[in-house]
Formats: sequence, C-alpha cells, structure tokens
Amino acid sequence: MSTLQTLSRGIQVLELVARSPSGLQIADIAQTLGVHRAIAYRLVATLEEHLLVIRDTEGRIQIGGGIVALSDRYQPQLRAKAIPLLRSLAEASGGTAFLCIGQGDECVAIEVAEPETPLLKVSYRVGSRHPVTRGAAGLAIAMQRPPRPGDSEDLQTARRNGFALTHGQLQEGAIGVAAPLARAGRDSLGTEACIGVVAMHALDTDLATTALLTHRDRLLTELG
Repeated sequence: MSTLQTLSRGIQVLELVARSPSGLQIADIAQTLGVHRAIAYRLVATLEEHLLVIRDTEGRIQIGGGIVALSDRYQPQLRAKAIPLLRSLAEASGGTAFLCIGQGDECVAIEVAEPETPLLKVSYRVGSRHPVTRGAAGLAIAMQRPPRPGDSEDLQTARRNGFALTHGQLQEGAIGVAAPLARAGRDSLGTEACIGVVAMHALDTDLATTALLTHRDRLLTELG
C-alpha cells in the first residue's frame, strides 16, 4: 500500500507536539524528523492554518483548539454518557477514573476524571496510550478479543474474574482496576472500550472494584 509522505510527516508533527507539554521549536521538529527546517516550517504552517497547532509568544509550537474540536466528534454518545459516571466513580473510589478504547495493539484514554481530593497523583490523562498487553485498561480491552495461545496469566485471570487488576505495570506504585464495557455472554458496544480506576499506592481495591462494576453496569444500561 502506498502512503503520502507529507501527510505522514504532518501526523508525526502532531504526535511530537502532543508529547511535549511545553511545546517545540521548528528546529526541534526538523531535527527529530530528519528534515530541513524549511520543510518543518511548511508542515507546521499547514497544521496552523487548520488550527491543529498554534505558536505561543516565544514561537514554540503547541497543540491547537482544532484538535479539541475533532476529539469532541469522536464517540460523542459514549463520551457524553460516560463523563458524569466517571466523575461519580472517581469520588466513590478515590482514584482517577478513565474511559479507554482499543486501537489496534494499543489502549487509548479518551476521557479521564479525578476525585476532588485525589490520592497521590497518577500520570494518566486523555490521550495516554499503552499496549493492550499491560495495565488494567489494556487487559480489559484484550479481554474482549478471542483467546490466543500465549495469552499472559494476567489476561487469563482477568477473563476468569470479569475485570483486570494490576500493580505497577505502567507506573511504579500505580494500582489499576478496569472492566470491559460489555457483559459476559452479550455483544459489546461495537467498539472495544472499558472503564477503570487508577491510583498510587493506597487504592482500596475491593472498594474500587465494587464501585467500578456498579458504574460499568449503569453506563451499559444508559447506553442501551
């Protein structure tokens, strides 16, 4: 399959900028992509024209509001129904609640809610992604796929329990619990999705699991 190099580079620029909270200079982008500064400048100018990136007063490139507008159009019903339930789940469990979807071999967070008085801060935000082979959210996505030879013991245990519980797989000290947005023996939503909770060190896993499954079932009911 042939691909468009310019489009691919533009997407790479977006990914680079998204991973840099403080923004990037044109020179940084050119060096990372291995292209001339003039090419990097044209890529940025094109993205800027569509409001996908902006430049701050120091000339650093940052993600623009156009990305937010695009993201708001992704799974709007699922996200709209999930947001209040994630907030409720965060308060009930004391951890950061999240909604994730599966994209190929990765799990991607599309909504996150933190409790008013969180436990130790955990690094999990919208756009966070990691392999489906690791972390509670990843395993909860993998649970919705047919079993394969070589599936990890963690994944097999998650399938037996109906939810995934992990310790320190993505961040040292982080404890996560997640459940698929699907009930056993029933069709899923048509999208591989899960909700869960993650916190540092002090998560009451029994409390969090009970709250998670209750909120998961409420969300499934609201989604019909």
